[in-house]
Amino acid sequence: MTDRVAQLANHLNYPKGLLAGQVAIVTGSGQGIGAETARLFANEGAKVVVADIDAAKSAAVADSITRAGGQAISVPGDVLDGSYIQSLVAQAAAFGGGKIHILVNNAGYTWDGVIHKMSDKQWETIIGLHCTAPFNLVRAAAPYFRVRDREPRCIVNVSSTSGVHGNPGQINYALAKAGVTGMTKTIAKEWGPQFGVRCNAVAFGHIETRLTAAKEEGAYVTGPGGEKISLGIPQKQRGAAKGDGGAGDYPDIPLRRPGTATEAASSVLAVVSPLFAYVRGQTIMVTGGRGM
Repeated sequence: MTDRVAQLANHLNYPKGLLAGQVAIVTGSGQGIGAETARLFANEGAKVVVADIDAAKSAAVADSITRAGGQAISVPGDVLDGSYIQSLVAQAAAFGGGKIHILVNNAGYTWDGVIHKMSDKQWETIIGLHCTAPFNLVRAAAPYFRVRDREPRCIVNVSSTSGVHGNPGQINYALAKAGVTGMTKTIAKEWGPQFGVRCNAVAFGHIETRLTAAKEEGAYVTGPGGEKISLGIPQKQRGAAKGDGGAGDYPDIPLRRPGTATEAASSVLAVVSPLFAYVRGQTIMVTGGRGM
């Protein structure tokens, strides 16, 4: 079929969107990849629960979706807080008329340090953020996924190539993201056969976000103890990745550029869509070809 014919066929099959009638929670969706994921889901007919620790940013994303004709609510809070997890699931279910169909565990940041200098707090925070918090959310949402109503249910855990290949200065983050793979496969094996739940991970390579921007730009998050955690990559290291001090392309990425937040979010949309109905328990590498 030509591209145009394929587009028409898709429109006829899904006239109200690929995710029409589904309710989706997207954590960390106040900005970056999460915000783009929320917008793309809404464009495809989903009712989206925007969840972010930054209440103002969370509200802004939800407002932008509703102004564009979509359906969204903002439920801000800290995913490291167990009581917030319970509230998030309850509010999502109420918004969805008693149902939740999609869960995207996207919230997170990095707190880098070389092995011999990494503190207990750095270690515990990153493991808690990328492993324990997603587990707590999946467990809290279990009553809405362990059902036999034949409606689609899908969980996407956001991972990283650091969890596949490791990365200097990120032993905490690398371990956490490697753990996401095991969690993903276990969910797929436990909830797939009886309840039809699909669970996959998406591992991002170099995507242009605040985590990969120049550290000198000053982006930071506030840690659980009030610490100011700097985000980004030192400019010298970013320049080295380009191969010539910063002026050239990215020699280790076949596409010769980082991915955009929209491109990253599009991969999440693809995984939750009916087009990936037979894909389960996989870690989808979204790298522009890097590392192949």
